[in-house]
Amino acid sequence: MRVQVAWVDDTTEALVTLDLREGASVDDAVAQSRLGLESDVAGGALVCAVFGRRVERSARLREGDRVEITRPLVCDAKSARRRRAAGTR
Repeated sequence: MRVQVAWVDDTTEALVTLDLREGASVDDAVAQSRLGLESDVAGGALVCAVFGRRVERSARLREGDRVEITRPLVCDAKSARRRRAAGTR
């Protein structure tokens, strides 16, 4: 099955296409992408999503999925908007 792994930071933009066995997990894709981010994902410093929806590292992938490796959110956008709105009234 063919999937993509995407990673973007301040200095790097990578999109790796992989051919994986059926039933492969997000962890399998991250490891085979050779982006060198396995330990950061395993340690929780980075999180994974499939098409923008956060998933567990053990989640099974399907043909055509795009795994996105992202940094955790610093703050909840909804809460931040509420704080800004409360401060302007």
